[in-house]
Amino acid sequence: MGPKPNVAITYCRLCGWLLRAAWMGQELLSTFAEELGSLTLIPDETGGVFEVRIDAQLIWSREREGRFPEIKELKQKVRDAVAPGRDLGHVDHKAPKA
Repeated sequence: MGPKPNVAITYCRLCGWLLRAAWMGQELLSTFAEELGSLTLIPDETGGVFEVRIDAQLIWSREREGRFPEIKELKQKVRDAVAPGRDLGHVDHKAPKA
């Protein structure tokens, strides 16, 4: 089996998004402790950047999506890339409609 994948979160340092990036990284490492090899936080100074990559594959771009990811959808995207078919429990279950 090859090396475990790296998740890299590039965030705008000037925008003050370090805490958001670190929290999302912590959530991903907690959820995918067996599947991920490492997590990298990358400060950026070009303004407004928030991107998440698994190895070289871009899985989230704030510029492309027009918003930050919800942690639920980010976990689903990471799961789809590193552990397809894995049940994420409550993250995968939708709340019943009222």
